Amino acid sequence: MNVFFAGTPECAIPALQAIAKTYTLAGVLTAPPARAGRGKKYAESAVAQAVAELKERGVMPQEVPVFTPEKLNTDFREAIAALRPDIMVCFAYGKIFGPKTLALFPHGALNIHPSLLPRWRGPSPVPAAILAGDSITGVTVQYMAQEMDAGDIIIQKELPVESSDTTETLLTRCAELGASLIVQALKAVETGSVTATPQNHAAATYCTLLEKDSGLLCWQDDAAAIDRKIRAYTPWPGAFTYWTGSKLSIVQAHPYTGNAAAESPETPGLVLGIDKREGVLVQTGKGILAVQILQKETKKAMQWKDFLNGAAGFIGTTLRSLPET
Repeated sequence: MNVFFAGTPECAIPALQAIAKTYTLAGVLTAPPARAGRGKKYAESAVAQAVAELKERGVMPQEVPVFTPEKLNTDFREAIAALRPDIMVCFAYGKIFGPKTLALFPHGALNIHPSLLPRWRGPSPVPAAILAGDSITGVTVQYMAQEMDAGDIIIQKELPVESSDTTETLLTRCAELGASLIVQALKAVETGSVTATPQNHAAATYCTLLEKDSGLLCWQDDAAAIDRKIRAYTPWPGAFTYWTGSKLSIVQAHPYTGNAAAESPETPGLVLGIDKREGVLVQTGKGILAVQILQKETKKAMQWKDFLNGAAGFIGTTLRSLPET
């Protein structure tokens, strides 16, 4: 069975690797090179780089084409049709496929989605699960449909959400699970034993695209909610606040469980002091947040002790949700 693969970020690589070891790859579709890093130089997508590595190792034939179109137009569809693919597998490609593209695959198109659909349809299911405090999430392999993430489910498996999980750690586990599930799903399609179950559309919940300022912290929220936000937006877009008019990123923290001074709900964001084992203590709308790693704008992330060495007067100041004017 000839499989056409579509994916862009690093999380799609385990699925690509698993398919390459088991099936013939007709081609790979990924996003075009984009500016990345501090130097803002053009770089190929993580999937494009993985394809080059697989070819170098002999896991993937050199002749497997890689497509990086700006638009999925007629020329693109004609090029794909010429490859005669049987099925498409997609994991986080980044664009929506129209009916003309989906019609190119006789056995349909499968999507790997890192949530327990119909929960968290949309582009950011892993951050959404952490933000909501879900204790369980998972991975779903589904048929692609015109409505986003609404296709019938082929296979689905749960994953626990740990209290220390960030989007990075949880998505890594989802990616590994997705690689295993997609091979199972493809085998079911190949042998004609696939059973797809329609979703309960009435139970669907949705998540939205993350923006650069999504990680702005509101200190009126409780400590547990702020902790979830920090973890949900790690590594991108990152959680941040403002201190003395400048952006200050909060890279790692957790709700404080030690014996702290009397709370002051009237001053959310107040830097109360330190706990030698847990870090800098910040008042929230309910509870105290212990901050371990902070990062000044344009500087490297630092452990709280090192940060305080270069931030005289930090204790007793108030962190804010807006820059001071």
